[in-house]
Amino acid sequence: MIIFLSGPDTYRSLEHLKKMTKKFKEERDPQELNTVILDITEVQDNQVMDQVMAVPFLAEKRMLVLKNLLSATGKGDLQSEILQKIKENNLPSENIYIFWEGSAKPKTKIAKELLRLLEKQKYSQSFVDLNNPQLNSWIVSFVQDRGGQIDNLVVQKIISNLSPDTWRISSLLEQLLAYCEGKIEPGALDNFLSEKDDDNIFNLVDMIVSGQKKQVYKMIREQYRNGKDAGYVFSMILRQFRILIQLRDLYDRFDSLSSSDIAKQLGLHPFVVKKSLPLVKKHNLKDLKNIYKRLLDFDIKIKTGQGEPTQLLDFFVAQV
Repeated sequence: MIIFLSGPDTYRSLEHLKKMTKKFKEERDPQELNTVILDITEVQDNQVMDQVMAVPFLAEKRMLVLKNLLSATGKGDLQSEILQKIKENNLPSENIYIFWEGSAKPKTKIAKELLRLLEKQKYSQSFVDLNNPQLNSWIVSFVQDRGGQIDNLVVQKIISNLSPDTWRISSLLEQLLAYCEGKIEPGALDNFLSEKDDDNIFNLVDMIVSGQKKQVYKMIREQYRNGKDAGYVFSMILRQFRILIQLRDLYDRFDSLSSSDIAKQLGLHPFVVKKSLPLVKKHNLKDLKNIYKRLLDFDIKIKTGQGEPTQLLDFFVAQV
């Protein structure tokens, strides 16, 4: 079986991918011996083909997820080999292959041919940007799935401000759910949107940790257009990661602390803590520390004149 997930709405496509892999593990692979996820940009071609041609280990089915095969540079031979295997129906029939692609378009002839072939597959799904009515339903479902409620006026205001960016909307909704403890009323949203700079930094940091480089670059450029320089943006990112590390450390050591207790211990405003907690729950302490160390290195370079701040900030994003 071949499944192809693509389209500009990478938040929804990745969420769908997570659900599929989770269901497969629960139903067929509880020990996770037959679930493999590869980012083509990070592995050698021979390692990929070894996994492509491998068969299930002591099981009936095996799932292989291949991310960024079409958009990866310098992978023409690998793309060609996989293309031929699909054309000739020469892949192990016991395997479930999931090809995931983001919004980047393939540029080479062979990648474009492979794209056309994958798009013709029975289980091909493109996650295009949602229109406003679709986004309305999606927001309501998002909140209800997490046991919350949301006022329709809030939904409309979110759509008018953030449509169709599901990454930013999902981050905002997580923050609102934590802040409102489940029931999102219009007044709460006004508090969030009134502090637009802080909101942008929260979303920007979330994108950095999630590895959404395209969105990060876009949001940084928005900051520049709003009159903020690279030094300011960098300092705000550094500050927010410092807060996240402190929160994550407390979250790991004490599972019964309320947001107000955490705020008192760290000397932070309760509003900042409530907005930060959803991010803390999504990312572990090790990942946050690794990124923070890189931030400190770049901070030293900026302060000692070892590079132009705008270029250093872009370079940091590329590394992360």
